Amino acid sequence: MTLYVNLAELLGTRIEQGFYRPGDRLPSVRALSVEHGVSLSTVQQAYRVLEDVGLAMPKPKSGYFVPVSRELPELPVVGRPAQRPVDISQWDQVLELIRAVPRKDVVQLGRGMPDITTPTMKPLLRNLARISRRQDMPGLYYDNIYGTLELREQIARLMLDSGCQLSANDLVVTTGCHEALSTSIRAICEPGDIVAVDSPSFHGAMQTLKGLGMKALEIPTDPLTGISLDALELALEQWPIKAIQLTPNCNNPLGYIMPESRKRALLTLAQRFDVAIIEDDVYGELAYTYPRPRTIKSFDEDGRVLLCSSFSKTLAPGLRIGWVAPGRYLERVLHMKYISTGSTAPQPQIAIAEFLKAGHFEPHLRRMRTQYQRNRDAMIDWVTRYFPVGTRASRPQGSFMLWVELPEGFDTLKLNRALHDQGVQIAVGSIFSASGKYRNCLRMNYAAKTTPQIEEAVRKVGATAIKLLAETD
Repeated sequence: MTLYVNLAELLGTRIEQGFYRPGDRLPSVRALSVEHGVSLSTVQQAYRVLEDVGLAMPKPKSGYFVPVSRELPELPVVGRPAQRPVDISQWDQVLELIRAVPRKDVVQLGRGMPDITTPTMKPLLRNLARISRRQDMPGLYYDNIYGTLELREQIARLMLDSGCQLSANDLVVTTGCHEALSTSIRAICEPGDIVAVDSPSFHGAMQTLKGLGMKALEIPTDPLTGISLDALELALEQWPIKAIQLTPNCNNPLGYIMPESRKRALLTLAQRFDVAIIEDDVYGELAYTYPRPRTIKSFDEDGRVLLCSSFSKTLAPGLRIGWVAPGRYLERVLHMKYISTGSTAPQPQIAIAEFLKAGHFEPHLRRMRTQYQRNRDAMIDWVTRYFPVGTRASRPQGSFMLWVELPEGFDTLKLNRALHDQGVQIAVGSIFSASGKYRNCLRMNYAAKTTPQIEEAVRKVGATAIKLLAETD
């Protein structure tokens, strides 16, 4: 990645995190040149990038400033600590979201779908087509339980950017990240066990706990720094927690990246209480800053971290290719995988391995990171413009999900039903809680290229929310 893009991402992150507020003067071109050891032209190019995404505004003979119009919504409120572990509910609402059939007349803002229309996907599509025409039919045979060696080797190289030193033998290819999470949970826990989760949390992992008869203990989570370590420590002291499951990088649904110091502290807590960490890194490659953030797994020396990820968010969910680095739990994970899906489909594995080996993945990621960051800014601007006064919103540092918090007492289930006839679907906040909290919240996807149709859909969400609020006054 070029120097000016690195510098632009660094400054952009500081602006988004409030280090520079609306109206503040940004560092001079000369000062940044000296600070970062780059040329004046490099700094000027970086500022042009920030201008293009609306994060910087030049003033003649005065330098660059953060636009006053960049006033951002307040961040979501951190939830209260849970009093006890609970049985997971909300399956009906999750089913309503995932059974929706894609339709051209419905703007789907609720699903965790990346943009698959980008031209950088074409080499992968060619690979899939070519493999399907081969006379030796490699995609139609059983593969071994670990997954295709060529893909595992490429994933191990990919994981170097996250700080992980892994070999192909440390990895198991799974049918998506969902299977990576479920096999990890089953490898460690038994029915009735307690799992600590960040809150709000990915509904898929919690529904796995529900299906396996386990309980979740929701830990309050800050929208910028992640799971509360104080609350987690207190929970570990009070309850026989078997595992900690969380998404520390480009979190779903809040979008934060947990600082490195807190990742280390979390691992220290897990070591002290001898519990496993199930780390979901499915969005980690989509961080807006480069290099991408380190995983908790990268600090793990005793094999207690099970790192789960997939290509569902970086490439396409229909490929159904994920992986897990299970550490000390490798044999148990292999057994759990064998009794669920057995080996994973070889054809997409071979196609992805060729895509990675040919060097197509990194240019694809660069394009998607830029698009998603630009779309995030547009989505936040639309929420500011169209939603009720006092609406709060997350500040995603990666991926393509925005968490929106409406006034307390608001019902997004009712909102989603009202939007159905208007051709819009959202993800209601209650599915991101084991106990049905966050009923006044919702999650929206901003992956697709911005269009008037998508802006109109967001406007409908805001206008309908305003209407429902007026009816309850």
